[in-house]
Amino acid sequence: MTGKVTTSKATSEYRYEKLTWPEINEAVEQNQVCIIPCGAVEQHGDHLPLDVDLMCPGSIARGVGEANPDKVLVLPTIAYGYTGHVMDFPGTINTHYETFIKQVLDVTTSLAYHGFRKIILLNGHGSNMPNLDLAARRTNLETSAECLLIAWWNLLNVDPEFNATWRESTFPGGCAHACELETSLYLYLDEDGVRKDRIKNHISTVTKDNPYMWVDLLGSGAAALTSWTSSYSARGVIGEPELATKEKGEKIYHEGVRQLDAIVKYFQERPKDVRVRHQSQKPDMPMPWNQLDIEE
Repeated sequence: MTGKVTTSKATSEYRYEKLTWPEINEAVEQNQVCIIPCGAVEQHGDHLPLDVDLMCPGSIARGVGEANPDKVLVLPTIAYGYTGHVMDFPGTINTHYETFIKQVLDVTTSLAYHGFRKIILLNGHGSNMPNLDLAARRTNLETSAECLLIAWWNLLNVDPEFNATWRESTFPGGCAHACELETSLYLYLDEDGVRKDRIKNHISTVTKDNPYMWVDLLGSGAAALTSWTSSYSARGVIGEPELATKEKGEKIYHEGVRQLDAIVKYFQERPKDVRVRHQSQKPDMPMPWNQLDIEE
């Protein structure tokens, strides 16, 4: 109908892809924070579906977006991650690390080009972390935007008292993969998706009696050895999912949303760090490694 007045969704719609281009301009003017969930399609034992690493960060990001549509835009999840070490288990989809880094960087630089200055990569897959770290660093050095990298499980470590309210599994080793943590959260998010009759504990052989190399999402040993998953987990489980409950998952979800919400509000208002050059003369060549030499 012609002449009908429409209300902008720039302050009421948190889903990036649901905005129009004029509304994106409004969101930029409002200094909204863009959250990009990053995950993987990867095996999670006999009892969890392949989308665990998509569901966990995506749900927490959407929880924050729903509460703050005037401050947050949640982008579609980057679904395919770096999972080569898990390819012995059917269903896992691997993206070459260079392809993965380039894809993430393509997204962050596109956001920066349009004027967004605050970006969060919210990761759901452990082996994405070194690749996402590089993508975030390059975003910070090569664009005018600032980019934070957060693993969703690290949100549970902000309050030092929180994990004692729900965790019962062995530390280290009880919360690593398809474990008490991930299974609990999935039970809360999609209980019908969990094959409850197939849940079985497995503490990694890498962790047992090893003071140096142990695997746990909520802490790490002094050394890391990431090899073929099938070499230290017969069924793809690393942890104690038999201790998982829907009630624990609800607590975990709300704590994750609470802490990410606080980070978003802090990050949005935080002034950008000011770059200081220390060359006595202005360089007469481009920055090495093809980095953009952004002037402040």
